[in-house]
Amino acid sequence: MFEFNALITTLLLPFQFVFMQQAFIVVFILSLPMAILSCYIVLKGWSLMGDAIAHAVLPGVVLAYMLAIPLSIGAFAAGLCCALTTGFIKENSRLREDTIMGIVFSAMFAIGIILFHKAETELHLTHLLLGDILGISLASMIETSLIGLFVLAVMVIRGRDLLLLIFDPQQAQITGISIKFWHYAFQVLLALTIVAALQAVGMILSIALLIAPGACALLVTKRFATMLKISVAVAMSSSVLGVYASFYIDSAPAATIVLFMSFIFILLFIYKTNQQRILLHQRKTAKFSLVDNKVSL
Repeated sequence: MFEFNALITTLLLPFQFVFMQQAFIVVFILSLPMAILSCYIVLKGWSLMGDAIAHAVLPGVVLAYMLAIPLSIGAFAAGLCCALTTGFIKENSRLREDTIMGIVFSAMFAIGIILFHKAETELHLTHLLLGDILGISLASMIETSLIGLFVLAVMVIRGRDLLLLIFDPQQAQITGISIKFWHYAFQVLLALTIVAALQAVGMILSIALLIAPGACALLVTKRFATMLKISVAVAMSSSVLGVYASFYIDSAPAATIVLFMSFIFILLFIYKTNQQRILLHQRKTAKFSLVDNKVSL
């Protein structure tokens, strides 16, 4: 009995610390909007756009620190600048969008690195890149919650419009939906989500949270409603387990979260591949049986 009580105490130990409680709350708040947005990003084929915006926020963060304004304002401005610049160049050139994004975000990230090393700041580059979920302040938690709730509300209210834009832009335009407006609005939502995740999981790992849940869901289903449920389940379970496991193995929580999601993706990929092989084998068997029956006749 004593050993059982000791085991329970050990398992519940992470929940006894305030910084761990805050970490669980933050990842739970972030998981829902990022998981839902992940489905749209994967279907739209905008994974590189998320990567571009995540890298492009660095100069905005450094400039915001130098101007003594909230870092989220600078990050959002830089992310929005990246998205608008990409759209402008695409409309006025023959280059593909992924090529433009690669050029724009690389340039902005390079500018951010130069500003970071030239300016005398107390910012830690590791925290900007990988996040500092265990040291997040109450003000940052509130800010993350408000941004996350706003993004979630927009996705719930106008999610059908965005889905129509992804699968049938012509029909969306006929029904009166502005393709150009929602094209940029989607990028704004993406920038806001990355800003919300900035303090917790950093610029680099936030993109994994925006891609992996939707990618996992798309492996096992083609129904969008089911895809949303699977994506949310993957994001929330990975986030909570990642933070929980990081306490015992003494690792970076954000990296551990991404590791769990990658592990789930690999398991689902193996499962889907095996299912396809079984289905292919059954079809071949049925075909051979049909041929044998014809021969017998």
